[in-house]
Amino acid sequence: MIMKYILLTTLSLILWATNPSIAAKPQTVKWNKETTEEKLLTRFLRYVSYDTQSDRNSKSYPSTAKQLVLLKVLKSEMEALGMTEVTMDKYGYVMGTIPASKGYESAPVFGLLAHVDTAPIFTGANIKPQVINEYDGKDIRLNDSLWMRVADFPQLARFKGHKIVHTDGTTLLGADDKAGVAEIMTAAEYLMTHPEFKHGKIRIGFTPDEEISRGVDFFDVKAFGASAAYTMDSGLEGRIVYENWNAAQAHLDIRGVSSHLGTAKGKLVSALEIAFELHQMLPKAERPQYTSGYEGFFHLLDMKGDVPHAEVNYQIREFDTKRFEERKALMRDLVNLLNKRYNGAIQLTIKDQYYNMRLKVDERPEIVEKALTAMRLAGITPTPAPGRGGTDGSRLSYMGLPCPNIFVGGMNYHSPYECCSVDMMERAFQVILNLAELWGK
Repeated sequence: MIMKYILLTTLSLILWATNPSIAAKPQTVKWNKETTEEKLLTRFLRYVSYDTQSDRNSKSYPSTAKQLVLLKVLKSEMEALGMTEVTMDKYGYVMGTIPASKGYESAPVFGLLAHVDTAPIFTGANIKPQVINEYDGKDIRLNDSLWMRVADFPQLARFKGHKIVHTDGTTLLGADDKAGVAEIMTAAEYLMTHPEFKHGKIRIGFTPDEEISRGVDFFDVKAFGASAAYTMDSGLEGRIVYENWNAAQAHLDIRGVSSHLGTAKGKLVSALEIAFELHQMLPKAERPQYTSGYEGFFHLLDMKGDVPHAEVNYQIREFDTKRFEERKALMRDLVNLLNKRYNGAIQLTIKDQYYNMRLKVDERPEIVEKALTAMRLAGITPTPAPGRGGTDGSRLSYMGLPCPNIFVGGMNYHSPYECCSVDMMERAFQVILNLAELWGK
């Protein structure tokens, strides 16, 4: 896998040096950095004011009705900008078009996507964003009892001198992925109001429920009508993800036997203890807190129950397809072993959630190359990395829409330590404009 990255990066450098159309300078259209940053910040603060937390236990789609509130706002904003083909379907997907410049109608159509929901793991209600106009690079006091320390989060050093937004320590921030939403909408506003910037047709899409791996359950790729797309939904400046792990969720329904504790000998079988026994049989070193890079894991996501009945959910993650199947097989083997010991107490259901997009993106190398070039044109050094997380692009790539993932400028997602650089958001805005030009060519 690592060698593939080296080869692709080397190829991109060769193409950059030898292909005049790729290496050409960007259009001379200018924008004001301070004005753009102010627009990005204003939009971002407005979007995070909406509670859009998704719910993995919900049976509806979207999983929470409150996501639709922001999606309707985005639809109205797109219409107000004069975008065409603006729609919102019954599932909440919002789509719209930035029309092609005159003479560029035959350029291939590409898309930009972001999700509106925030993660269920930590509250996203009543967010109180804190803005630092020029971060000094030191520890940040979130509230009376919580600090974000550089020693714990050394990547904060990259924010020194930037305008940053962080939480008050009681909620997440929502930069995942409302920073991406703000960047796309700000770029859309620019393109709609600057006809001198030449580009082909661009499709915009906003989705719900990405954080619970249901973000594109009903996404209509044909209606979206793009030959490729990019999710604006990654981390710090320069990050691009075109490879991610394969993902599955294992659900265990465990039945125990209840008994009066005074006469429990030989009778009581605790469903919770069976769950604990299974957990201890899984490799202890293969948990998320002990892994990085291309290493996969088993993650105990949640557990509830009592003596007679327990339900347990695991996340299974692995980059390599063969090892992914081996992980699922190990879970089945352990359940079969325990079922022999406890008379079939466990019912196991394993559901694949998404797969490694690399297998599909590799079929269209120009998609990644354009993203790498768009970054370099903005003076950014691309930093490809394996995606240790889910993204709508993973599933869309298998639905016929190859879809790598580009940085939005945030870090520490899904936690009270989440923060975002407005300077990096402006850099992502530049990348979007460069993509518009490159696809227009």
